[in-house]
Amino acid sequence: MSEAYVVGHITVKRPEQWDEYRARVPATLAPWGAELVFRGQQRPALAGELSHPDIVVIRFPSLDAVNGWFASAAYQALIPLRQQAAEVVLLSYEA
Repeated sequence: MSEAYVVGHITVKRPEQWDEYRARVPATLAPWGAELVFRGQQRPALAGELSHPDIVVIRFPSLDAVNGWFASAAYQALIPLRQQAAEVVLLSYEA
């Protein structure tokens, strides 16, 4: 089985709501065997441009786990908060 990753490109609009969202996401990841790899803020680009300054990378044991997590009631309940708090592009990758 291949590992899979979710990469989020983020522009925070409402920091307090974003902090609440970030605090609630880990509980939605645990049932899927996922782990936060890193969060970071963009520094000067070495090549090209990206419109969102923040990033998150989450590792999952499989693409099925990614899809299960995203479709789960626990995560779906957080989407309205995420949409209020930030502009987010979530991408999935299989390694």
